[in-house]
Amino acid sequence: MTTVLEQIVERTRARLKDEPKPDRRAAEAVADQRTRFAFREALSRDAINVIAEVKSASPSAGSIVANPEVERIAGDYARGGAAAISVVTEPEFFNGSRDWLARARSASGLPVVMKDFIVESSQLVRGIAAGADAILLLASLLDVRQLTDFIALLEAYGCDALVEVHDQDELQRAIEAGARIIGVNNRDLRDFKVDLGISERLSALMPENAIRVAESGIRTSADIARLRNARFNAFLVGESLLRQDDRAAAVRTLIGSRV
Repeated sequence: MTTVLEQIVERTRARLKDEPKPDRRAAEAVADQRTRFAFREALSRDAINVIAEVKSASPSAGSIVANPEVERIAGDYARGGAAAISVVTEPEFFNGSRDWLARARSASGLPVVMKDFIVESSQLVRGIAAGADAILLLASLLDVRQLTDFIALLEAYGCDALVEVHDQDELQRAIEAGARIIGVNNRDLRDFKVDLGISERLSALMPENAIRVAESGIRTSADIARLRNARFNAFLVGESLLRQDDRAAAVRTLIGSRV
C-alpha cells in the first residue's frame, strides 16, 4: 500500500514538471542581501532555541490554521522569544506556499527555514530566491551523493541545510554527507506515530559538533527539558503552538521565560 510520504513525493515530482526554470540570478541577489548562515548562528546560542512553525494543515492533523495570517503568527513567535521560524511550503498536502517565507522573515526579523519535500536542486534555488535562510532535506528521500550535492549548493548561497533523519541508517547518510545541522523527526512519516525516544537514541550517535534539532511531538517545557538532557540545541514546534490563542505566551512558556 502506498504511504502518505510516497504520495507526497509522487505529487511533488509531477508538479515540478510544470514549474518554470529556477532563477539563479534572483537567488544570488537574495543571498547577497542577507546574513550568511543566519539559521546556523541562531541555533548555536547557549539557550532553548525554539524554531516555531507556520503551517496551515498536515495529513496527520488535518486543518490547523486555515489561511494563516503569516505576519501575525511570525511576529507573535518573535515576541515570544523564538530563535527562528519554520515555514511549511508544500502546497497540496499541507496547504503551504513559498510566498510565506519572505513574509515570515520580514515580520519576525528571524531566520526562516523552508520545510518541503526536496527531490531536485531546482527546489533549492527557488527556495533561496523566495527568502529561505535554510532548507529542510529529508534523508529518507535522498542518498549520500544527493545530500552532499544539495548541502554544497545551499552553502554556496550562504544558506543552511537542516538534514532530517528518523533512524540510524538515515543518520549515517547525513553524517557521511557532512550535515552540520541534523534534525530528528520523532514522527514516523510513514505511519505518523510519535516517540521522543527516537531523538534520545540518535543523539548519542551524532558527531560532537553537530547542531541537534528535535522535531515533532514537543508540547511542553518538560519535553524540552528531556531533550536538552539528550544534548539537543534546538526544538522545532508547530501544531501545539499554532493552536494557542496567545502564541507569544506559548513560546515563552516553552523556553521558561516570564517576560
